[in-house]
Amino acid sequence: MVEEFESLQVVCHLDSLLTQRNLSLTELSKLVDISLANLSVLKNNRAKAIRYSTFIALCSALDCQPGDLFTVDAKQV
Repeated sequence: MVEEFESLQVVCHLDSLLTQRNLSLTELSKLVDISLANLSVLKNNRAKAIRYSTFIALCSALDCQPGDLFTVDAKQV
């Protein structure tokens, strides 16, 4: 079963959501009370995990659904 997931990756669309809403990462950081460094890790697709509370805060602040923020795609080689 693990093998079938090795070719997939979770992609964060934070950058495009911020652009659509004319928000900066700094502004979002203040809205959701999450460090700029942690948001940057998410935005640049380097995060290994996300807490539900962070996920909910982001969706609330960005007025979006989980599928707007993250998708699962085939890895780019």
